[in-house]
Amino acid sequence: MAKIDPTARVENPAGLADDVEIGPYTVLGPDVVLKEGVKLLAHVNIQGVTTIGARTTVFPFASLGTAPQSVHYKGERTELFIGSDCIIREHATASIGTTGGGGVTRIGNGVMMMTGSHVGHDCTVGDSVIFANNAVLGGHVSVGEFTFLGGQCAVHQFTRIGAQCMISGLTGVREDVIPFGNVLGQAGKLVGLNVVGMKRRGFSKSDLHAARAVYRDLFFGEGTFEARLETVREQAETSAFAAAVVSFIDADRKRPICQPSRGVIKEE
Repeated sequence: MAKIDPTARVENPAGLADDVEIGPYTVLGPDVVLKEGVKLLAHVNIQGVTTIGARTTVFPFASLGTAPQSVHYKGERTELFIGSDCIIREHATASIGTTGGGGVTRIGNGVMMMTGSHVGHDCTVGDSVIFANNAVLGGHVSVGEFTFLGGQCAVHQFTRIGAQCMISGLTGVREDVIPFGNVLGQAGKLVGLNVVGMKRRGFSKSDLHAARAVYRDLFFGEGTFEARLETVREQAETSAFAAAVVSFIDADRKRPICQPSRGVIKEE
């Protein structure tokens, strides 16, 4: 049987796995589902159609599954999914989706959300992403797996961030970031690749040299960005890094790509 503190308010015990732990003064709405081994330490608020994956731990004063911060939301039944083995720290927040954005906010497995971090409505967050303190996502943002979001960074709505990126603290991200990109600055610009993260994921020296060559060709080569992209596209058959970058850019050509602050060829 679930272990529920007598001060907690749980509207639907049927949505709880047998071994969940719900701490003092926690409040759960009627459509909340907690999978095996979930722990809500104390003073946690979970509302909406929200599912929390197995072995996830939620710390005091986190608020999950509340209505999206959108003027277009009119009380529709939308959802929030949080994966397994996540750590949700104090005052972290995540909203349910909106019908205009697909109706689902989704956070992957093994995600860590530090104090004060926020996932906006209709976002998609990949596995093993880390949010440092007060890192925030606007609505409709997607973040690839193993990305690190530095403290107090802010990501503009509809922005895409590729896998294994590094977003530095205090950075504002307004443009899509290629996989493995390293972004810095108030108006965030690429400052190279996330080499530290790539090494941790098993990239060899030769892999890193090849990735740097693709980066130089794409952002510091001759001609327009489209011409340089075609050069990198030719390399995609033999370079996994080039293939990942090209696939990311091709997935949504409507949005601008974050580029380095120096060496960018002005488009005609």
